Amino acid sequence: MTPWEMAAVLAAGTGAGAVNAVVGSGTLITFPVLLATGMPPVTATVSNGLGLVPGSITAAVGYREELRGQRRRVLLLGIGAVLGGLAGAVLLLTLPASAFERIVPVLVGLALVLVACQPWIAKRVRRRRETGSSPVRRDGGPLLFTGLTLASVYGGYFSAAQGIIYVSLMGMLLDETLQRLNAVKNVLAAVVNTVAAVLFLFFAHFDWTAVLLIAAGSALGGLIGARTGRRFSPAVLRTLIVSVGTVALVHLVLH
Repeated sequence: MTPWEMAAVLAAGTGAGAVNAVVGSGTLITFPVLLATGMPPVTATVSNGLGLVPGSITAAVGYREELRGQRRRVLLLGIGAVLGGLAGAVLLLTLPASAFERIVPVLVGLALVLVACQPWIAKRVRRRRETGSSPVRRDGGPLLFTGLTLASVYGGYFSAAQGIIYVSLMGMLLDETLQRLNAVKNVLAAVVNTVAAVLFLFFAHFDWTAVLLIAAGSALGGLIGARTGRRFSPAVLRTLIVSVGTVALVHLVLH
């Protein structure tokens, strides 16, 4: 890489770390920059996945206050994240990109609809619980576990808009604030990225320069994003998620 390309990758990593902490879809910042340096798509995907691990961890640490009282939930859903992340990484290394990318815009589009409709859905769920027709499931039940596991498969494969899918599923099935759901999202993303990274280290080709630059930038960006995102109201956070997700959806459809 040239010095200018290195600076661009570092800046992209910082932006991706911040965006991932608050919303998700940071990959849509780093991935095009890596491709612009002349890196092959799969190598760029793997290098990006490795580099974003520190950012996922710092974002999760930044949301530690919102994680209080959610230990059991995180541990349970984390099992699905491990299984899904491993499966997604294996798919990336064994299948042609076109085989999985066809469903990505559909998943992102559905996630945006769920996030936008989350207040209405949550209100209906609360009414059903008050009447006793829908029991409260602190961990979301089998439906949430299955949904987040499948979302983790996608996350291990590509990760763009992974966080949006997580938040949309949890918002529909859990009676929690968006900020607390966002905290869980950051932990699950960190788990998926770490599991995939371990596999990539042994079985994939990657660019160490790109990995280190994105890692440094994303670690800083994760802290910045967490500190900023925790101050947003639910309405602002939901609007930001839908806005960034819409850009992600357009990008995925066009490319």
